[in-house]
Amino acid sequence: MLKEINLDYEVCNCVKVTIEDIIKSVKEKEIKSLRELQEITKAGTECRHCIFPEGDFGKIKKKIYCKTILNEVLNG
Repeated sequence: MLKEINLDYEVCNCVKVTIEDIIKSVKEKEIKSLRELQEITKAGTECRHCIFPEGDFGKIKKKIYCKTILNEVLNG
């Protein structure tokens, strides 16, 4: 799924975190959990709609979510 979306897509609009920011953080900081991802990038710590689809109550749904990106980077 990551290959289908531009890396500059803003996953978290509240704190302006992109797919590329998340990938870079996961690899460089050796992030292994969603909690670590949130602590380091601050993504998903405001409105929380970008964490996973089940928590997205916004009018316009995200193309991809923090949890999905983390899982794809960790599991390939």
